Amino acid sequence: MPSKEDLLVGLDIGTTKICAVVGEVTGDRVNIVGVGTHPSVGLRKGVVVNIEATVESIKKAVEEAELMAGCEISSVYTGIAGGHIAGFNSRGVVGIKGPEITPQDVERVIDAARAVAIPMDREVIHVLPQEFIVDGQPGIQNPVGMTGVRLEAKIHIVTGAVAAAHNLVKCANRSGLDVCDIVLQSLASAEAVLSEEEKQLGCALLDLGGGTTDLAVFAGKHIRHTFVLALGGDNLTNDIAIGLRCPHPEAEKIKRRFGSCLARSIRPEEVIEVPGMSGREPRKLPRQILGEILEPRMEEIFQLLQREIQRAQVGAMVHAGIVLAGGGALLEGVGDAAEAVFGLPARIGTPRGIEGLIDVVNNPIYATGVGLVLYGARNRRQERRKFRIRDKNIFHRVMNRMKRWFQDVV
Repeated sequence: MPSKEDLLVGLDIGTTKICAVVGEVTGDRVNIVGVGTHPSVGLRKGVVVNIEATVESIKKAVEEAELMAGCEISSVYTGIAGGHIAGFNSRGVVGIKGPEITPQDVERVIDAARAVAIPMDREVIHVLPQEFIVDGQPGIQNPVGMTGVRLEAKIHIVTGAVAAAHNLVKCANRSGLDVCDIVLQSLASAEAVLSEEEKQLGCALLDLGGGTTDLAVFAGKHIRHTFVLALGGDNLTNDIAIGLRCPHPEAEKIKRRFGSCLARSIRPEEVIEVPGMSGREPRKLPRQILGEILEPRMEEIFQLLQREIQRAQVGAMVHAGIVLAGGGALLEGVGDAAEAVFGLPARIGTPRGIEGLIDVVNNPIYATGVGLVLYGARNRRQERRKFRIRDKNIFHRVMNRMKRWFQDVV
């Protein structure tokens, strides 16, 4: 049995499913040794709406992962999403007094860049450096040791609602779990499915979840823009339920088995059976109708994301194309639909850079779970931030953080 120090667990708390992925870290290798999934019934659009139901779903997913991995899970890295997530770029500048730039100077300039006005009801989730500028010279990744008199930093700050993060941590705590860190789901998925070449050249990751669709734009190996759209696979399922007049659970089954984003690719003779409502007889309908329902909705989602990319002025950075992850990426024709809207090559992203149960997690639905494990492995040398609601209230932690920022500014 692996020791607790060698195990990292990613907990993907999604709108349609809870997924726990257990990874064993050996040197630079990450072996996936356990996976557990369970339907999620306590979230809506990435936000907890029923704590008790969410806790039960987490417990069952974790128990399944524990059985497969043969270990006891006590701490996790958990993902966060939802319409409350907001990301923006900031920059700061400091003067250099010594003969060369030190790590303390880098910390000072990042603190200066993050000293922005943030409402008290919002929590800073990530502060992600993009590049440093020394005496007007841009594009520097690590300025430590360089000589200069002026150091500037460009960073990307991701914030979320304090209440949403509080409820997420509370659900994990009630399940008997410590939360080592809260990670933006699109950032975690990028750890699992994007190659270094794609991050360098520039690409857009679309994580097609049940309640939300997450966008992350990378260029120069750093994140440039993040956005969460409050539309996802549940909207597709709801359209099917209304359009075909069938129960919602049956609409979900029809979507997964027969769904297609390209109506023109469906042969006219193909027929599907649609269960009736309230004991009515099932009906047989052309499968092409299903494509005519799903195609406009998927195009709408992609067009809204394309509009956001244009608004953020990061479209010129996306040279390597589009990478699709999440459960929505399994829909037939979704790659072709993305290429038609964005005018860029698109591919389905599956977890890479791992060993162990590769065949089990070789699916875009495990992108976030595996990505959380990889994120934890990359940051495990840093001090672990364990969030525990009963030990220290998250609101007090945010207040203390804001006080430190103001002290630094003053």
